[in-house]
Amino acid sequence: MDARDADLKKELDASLQARRELGEEYESALVDSFLEKVDRRIDDAVERRVRRQLAEQQLVAARESRSPAPTDSWGERFGFGIVSLVLAIPLSAIGGAVGHLPGLFVTWAGIVGVNVVQAARAHPGLFQHRRTPSRDGDWED
Repeated sequence: MDARDADLKKELDASLQARRELGEEYESALVDSFLEKVDRRIDDAVERRVRRQLAEQQLVAARESRSPAPTDSWGERFGFGIVSLVLAIPLSAIGGAVGHLPGLFVTWAGIVGVNVVQAARAHPGLFQHRRTPSRDGDWED
């Protein structure tokens, strides 16, 4: 029992003692007085809860407003893919002409690498792979 419950119990005991001393003619006034105190206590508790919930909502809203907005839109990703494919044509021709088949492989490895980096930037968790230990001590994928 917390201090507020103890205070409320003391108030109830005092009201019952006053009723015994004053008689039944003051019973209504004593009950009204006690109920008013209980009502105030309930109002205070509700007000504290509402304030706490509002503060939590404001905190969440403040955190959301501080988080960086995604700068990568679908149009940017699409444009990057188109530019990458358009540039792949002359780069493939140059790599193939200068380095033949190994030059072509190096050119396409660079193109794929640039696109992988772009995908990883747009979706930070895309290439993260979680490994967990199995029961026999080995690691599972």
